Amino acid sequence: MGRVTGRWVAVLALAAGLAGAMIAGPWGLPATIAAALTAALTTSAITARALTAMGLIPSGLMPTALLTSGLLASGLLASGLIPSGFMPPALISPAVAATAQSAQPVVDVALVLAVDVSYSMDVEEQALQREGYAQALVSPEFLSALRLGPNGRILLTYVEWAGDQEQKVVVPWRLIDGPEAARAVSAEIASAPLRRVYRTSISGGLIFSAALFADSGYKALRKVIDVSGDGVNNQGPRVDSTRDEVVARGITINGLPLMLKRPNASSLDIEDLDQYYEDCVIGGPGAFVIPVRERAEFIRAIKTKMVLEVAGVRPPPRGPRIVPVVQPPRISCTIGEKIWGERWNN
Repeated sequence: MGRVTGRWVAVLALAAGLAGAMIAGPWGLPATIAAALTAALTTSAITARALTAMGLIPSGLMPTALLTSGLLASGLLASGLIPSGFMPPALISPAVAATAQSAQPVVDVALVLAVDVSYSMDVEEQALQREGYAQALVSPEFLSALRLGPNGRILLTYVEWAGDQEQKVVVPWRLIDGPEAARAVSAEIASAPLRRVYRTSISGGLIFSAALFADSGYKALRKVIDVSGDGVNNQGPRVDSTRDEVVARGITINGLPLMLKRPNASSLDIEDLDQYYEDCVIGGPGAFVIPVRERAEFIRAIKTKMVLEVAGVRPPPRGPRIVPVVQPPRISCTIGEKIWGERWNN
């Protein structure tokens, strides 16, 4: 077999470019044809690499067709015109991947509001919790904190959680870059119907929330999960192990333990829920807990916590007590599972 000349390389490049125009252009070929063409381009690119390794294509001439094929396939994948299964990861060059990553818009923080909707929360508490978040978003303190960031904008999503398989995105990722956007998200949160679900799996809520960052569409300088709830983990993976896994991914977990009702013999709650959150739930850089013990301080506590999370600072505590993460644990991180097992003998 003879060596491939520059003329053939130019022909291959032109063919790849024409195929790209047919796929991505106004003709809008069906997805099956687009996938087939992309697979062909992928095969030609891999073949070109093999021929170069065998010395049949001069190394100075090979890149034209190869790069055209690779860039075209990468562009089709990024634009959603082809399924990801047709695009081998090995074909996406580090330069193309880095360019796509750097092209993402930047926000100061991506914040998941992960809210407990288990049956231990009565309807009045749920309504108060919802009102607290809605009011916090339009408060002057929150909007001032928003402007403090280097980009002046954040990303926020509102999630409800209960049992191990009971998580729901109530408000998907929303960009907040000023009062108008804040009002819109506040109204969206306030208008969502209330619901209650069985069991309490903080770990399930953390796993679900952590997975949301991958599809936010933005690059966040900080990633934060804001967990609020009135009980301990009694279903799903261990909460402390889950916390460690989430924190290892560069995500900070803050907590708002709701201690409005005193535990009794018939409940699954514990007296020191704030310590449980401090020792077993929160983690990551700057993680903190703000316990809520009185209804009167509920909305103020939510506002304080969100201001801290958005601004990325910790001002001197006023009103609600701000507690940093505690290690080693002072309370068993499996106490919820133990109480449930003793109560229901399982």
